[in-house]
Amino acid sequence: MFESLSTKLQAVFKELSRHGKLRPEDIDSALREIRLALLEADVHYQVVKDLLERVKERALGEDVSRSLNPAQQVIRIIHQELVAVLGEPERLRLQGAKPRVILLVGLQGSGKTTTAAKLARKLKGQGERTMLIAADPYRPAAATQLEVLGAEIDVPVFTSTDRNPAKICTEGFDKARKGGVSVVVIDTAGRLQIDEPMMEELRTIKAAVDPTEILLIVDAMTGQEAVQIAQGFNTAVNLTGLILTKMDGDARGGAAISMRAVTGMPIKFIGVGEARDALETFDPERLASRILGMGDVLSIIEKAEAAIEK
Repeated sequence: MFESLSTKLQAVFKELSRHGKLRPEDIDSALREIRLALLEADVHYQVVKDLLERVKERALGEDVSRSLNPAQQVIRIIHQELVAVLGEPERLRLQGAKPRVILLVGLQGSGKTTTAAKLARKLKGQGERTMLIAADPYRPAAATQLEVLGAEIDVPVFTSTDRNPAKICTEGFDKARKGGVSVVVIDTAGRLQIDEPMMEELRTIKAAVDPTEILLIVDAMTGQEAVQIAQGFNTAVNLTGLILTKMDGDARGGAAISMRAVTGMPIKFIGVGEARDALETFDPERLASRILGMGDVLSIIEKAEAAIEK
């Protein structure tokens, strides 16, 4: 992901590096190319507009560093503004009486079930006593899939033949509480944000188990539609955060850049592969560097600025 965007941005920075001094028209030309690259990558148009306005203001203003050449100045500013757009990372909120409940919601095919297992494994590795609840009575073999994943990571899975998801969650929660479990991860059925009966079902589950986290699982390859999906789910159940899956795919990746700015919801984790440990805590600095595809240049910029500060 981001390969095409990174290639286009690097071409812009290469052109800038040919100038000993940047004139306003050089910056305007570069920003036009960057705008096109971001829009083609499916970044939300308002996010692009706001981002580049801030970059232009800083690039033409007094925000300069004596240690950097003009192209490095622009790269530094864009990196910093990308980090700001991606938002501050937020940890899971795991306070309150045990077991704390993490409710995973999202569309069908977004990767909820595998993400539930990855998250349970991660929490177990941090010393939590975790349990998974299979609360999707609709998809054939959904519970079986979660049981298989649970066995792989040695985390118990609560299943039920009941067809009422709220009742399944309540029974699973009670079992977890009696068993001394500290964190429960609930895998719910996939649903469209415009399907009101299914959204009402989520509200019923929420009322039954009082989750400390309600995380939307979003396929990073969804594109612009991901913003509407997030807004729909948030209206229904008040999301506490996002997990972006399939970040190792070959999609344009614009949704990842837009999500925090447009929805106001923090990205908490990103899924970067099929392996059970392929769930990373969201790091905006690292992701911004990946988008620019210029980790080596950013490292040089940091060292140059550090040397000047000394």
